[in-house]
Formats: sequence, structure tokens, C-alpha cells
Amino acid sequence: MKRLAPFIPLALLAGCGAAAPVPAPTPSVAVTVQPIVQGSAPEWLTAYGSAAPSVDGTQNLSIQQPGQLTGLSITPGTAVRAGQLLAVFTTAPSTVGTFQEALTTLDAARRQRDTMAQLLTQQLATQDQLTQAEKALGVAQAQVAALRSEGAGQPVRRLVAPFDGVVTAVSAAQGDRTQPGAPLITIARTGGIVATIGLDPATVSRVRVGQSARITRLSGGLPIAGQVIRLDSVLNPRTRLIDVDLSFPVGALLPNEAVRGEIAVGQINGWLVPHRAVVAAGGPTRIFQVAGGKAHAVNVSVLLAGDTVDVVQGAPNPKLPLVVNGAYQVQEGDAVRTGGG
Repeated sequence: MKRLAPFIPLALLAGCGAAAPVPAPTPSVAVTVQPIVQGSAPEWLTAYGSAAPSVDGTQNLSIQQPGQLTGLSITPGTAVRAGQLLAVFTTAPSTVGTFQEALTTLDAARRQRDTMAQLLTQQLATQDQLTQAEKALGVAQAQVAALRSEGAGQPVRRLVAPFDGVVTAVSAAQGDRTQPGAPLITIARTGGIVATIGLDPATVSRVRVGQSARITRLSGGLPIAGQVIRLDSVLNPRTRLIDVDLSFPVGALLPNEAVRGEIAVGQINGWLVPHRAVVAAGGPTRIFQVAGGKAHAVNVSVLLAGDTVDVVQGAPNPKLPLVVNGAYQVQEGDAVRTGGG
């Protein structure tokens, strides 16, 4: 006869040997931290403009005689060396004829003066006649000298670069007939290109010649170190701003490039924190530090906002690490998992 197993209530079986429930882990936010330090950063005054020749950095090449541009070997933007041929100019035939006539007049005046001097020795002319002949000779000599200095005595002129530089303008095309003194070619001296920016008159009192500056192409690229070298004292009639010239290393910018100029007008002291560590949304401006594994908010005021580093004022604990990455994901009292900066 089979023996039956003892009856055990299911409730007791369910409770035998069951493990105690494991509490859920406390949620935390992963952040990176770094020490918080005090220091200073330059305060930048920003304005916009373009690279252009300085006031004394250009030279216009012209011919003081009428004629024709019969040869042209450059275009705007061409880099040239001192003495390099730029253009060939043929003087108008009428001007060459005028010069030849002046030479003929000079030769006749010289012969007349010599004749009067000889007649005076023979008592066949008076001293007054000799004086008049010498005066006529002087006038003829001055006329020839003036025409020669203006190039009238050269049927063909070669225009060469007076210094190393860049051609910024060509005002006539090959074959054009030009008027006396009309600008033909404009050259900017190497090193004579500056960044000219326009400042609001209300801010210009903080700017001085010699202050450090930085220049950035609006098309992109790294900042270029510069310096304030000229400051206008009158408004630009076109922009109604004050023009300021900034120098930069030779060749760093080309004429007419659009730029942003920044001038260091002072130093701001405070706590130096990465720009991404400053939280401005959802309440007062603040930073977060880590104390006992939790985020602690510290209200601050931004003295200087930069691209990468801000200068702030407040009362953070210099012994506690500053939350950098993840600052916008935490709130006061949130548990955090910290890593290196």
C-alpha cells in the first residue's frame, strides 16, 4: 500500500528560500569636472570692416602728358616686385612735337645770347640787349626742363613698380587714350595693408593706439594677432562710424577681405569657467559644483562672455570641482557620476 506525501500549503512553499527584494539603484547623471580657478581675461571691443590699403600705403601711377596705354602686363590683385614692368605708355605725337619745338626755341635763344655777347665786345650791342637775350635763354631752358620732367621728351614710357606690393586698381585698359595726370595704376605697399573697422562713437573713448587686437575673416579661419595703429577723430561720412586701423603680419590678409576686428580694451577679473559650464536657462544664471556626490548650484553673474571661457562673479567653493560637460542636465541635489575634465 502506497504512502501519501504530507500536504504542504502552497503559501508556505512560495515563501521557502525566496531572496529578499533588491532596491533599485539611485539614478545619477554622468558629468565631467575640473577645478575652478580665479584669474583675468581681456575684454574685447568688437567691430566690423575690411582689409584695405592704409592712408600712406598706396601710390597712384600716372603720366603728366596725354597719350595711349599701349601695353599692360598686370591686373588688379597682382603681386609685384620693385622695378617690375607694369605698363607701356606712348606719349601723344602732339606732345612730342611740342617738346621738339621747345628744344628748337632753346637752341635759337642760346645762339642769340652768344651773338649778343660777341657784339657787345665789339661795341655793336648794348648791355641791355645782352640782358634781354640771357633772359630769353633762361625762359627757354625752364620750358624744356618742365616738359622733360613731365615726360614730354620720351615718346615711350615704361611704368614700373616703385616698391614691392599688390596692384589694387587698374584705371585704364590697354589701348585707352588717357588725359594728363589721370591715375592709371594703384599699388598698395607690402605691409601697407591694414584692417579698417568702424567703431560706435560711444565706445571709441576706450581705444588707444598700441592696444592689442585680433582679426578674424568673416569667411572663417583662426584669429590673426594685430594692433591698433591709427584712430580717426571724425566720423566716416559714409558709415557714420569712427574708422580704426589695425595692423597684422604681412600677407595675412588680402585687400577687400571682410573681417571682424576685436580690440583688447581692458582686463576683467573673476572666476574663469568654461562657457559650457554656465547655465542660463530655467532660472538665475548659475554654475554647478559637486559635493558629496551631488550637484550643488551656485548663482553667478557673467562679467565677460567669451567663445570658450567666461569670467563670472559669485561665491563658489574653490575646493569643490566644477561641473563642465553635463551642466545643463543636472539640477540642485541631483546625484552625479564624475569624470575628468
